[in-house]
Amino acid sequence: MQYVSVVHHQATRWGLLHEGRVHLAAATPDHPATLLAALQAHRATDRARILAEARETPALDEVELLAPIPRPPRNIMCLGLNYAEHARESQQAKGQELALPEHPVVFTKATSSVTGPVADIPLDPEVTTQLDWEVELAVVIGVGGRHIPEHRALEHVFGYTVINDLSARDLQFRHKQFFLGKSLDGGCPMGPGIVPADLIPDPHALRLWCDVNGERQQDGHTSDQVFRVADTIARLSAVMTLEPGDIIATGTPSGVGFAQEPPRFLQPGDVVECGVEGIGTLRNRIVPAT
Repeated sequence: MQYVSVVHHQATRWGLLHEGRVHLAAATPDHPATLLAALQAHRATDRARILAEARETPALDEVELLAPIPRPPRNIMCLGLNYAEHARESQQAKGQELALPEHPVVFTKATSSVTGPVADIPLDPEVTTQLDWEVELAVVIGVGGRHIPEHRALEHVFGYTVINDLSARDLQFRHKQFFLGKSLDGGCPMGPGIVPADLIPDPHALRLWCDVNGERQQDGHTSDQVFRVADTIARLSAVMTLEPGDIIATGTPSGVGFAQEPPRFLQPGDVVECGVEGIGTLRNRIVPAT
């Protein structure tokens, strides 16, 4: 069961995906028009009520899946080098000394990069020729706060989703920072939905993987994270007030394209599938930009 946003009869709706059908929430004061609005109003958690009151329950193949939060309220917060093996492969590829980060490497992706779990990804060779894949477990904040203690941090998590942190490596390395290379339009496929936190009791007990054209590139486990979810929330909230709908991408495992020998990057026609155990899979095709 997971929260989803969809297009149904040319209207954007949200609801619960359960047993192959989307139970659409009615646009009433108790069920705001978007999942983000519901989160911000603290009215998205009553799953039993949504299922009971839904008057429309289209099948999954009767709707278009969007990112669960199609336009987050703020940039997606991301962690770099947060899997031990990925940190090692990245440093080795750059000829750097092998060492795990002592503090989280935090950057953001623009909200305009967010796209759906089956959307085509435009590739403009005049912008980048080094588009790389990164499967990630993402955390969606349900209850905001400042100075959240680590031992209470998971209480602030609404749920978990999957993102592909697509990265233009030439931009990333040329500009000596992450933002431009991480913020391409369509560079953050997300979904297929948000699995409620209580259905994932341990976010560090999940496999995650990425296939390109059916060939396994990444095959990792969230137990390899350097900075865990609760620690990350505590550290971020020490600096800023976290808000409902904030999204935190928790890093990628080893197997990215730029660290391969020779390096491998995405081309038009490639199909990228990113999955996290217990949540689902993104499937996006790379297409020429128009």
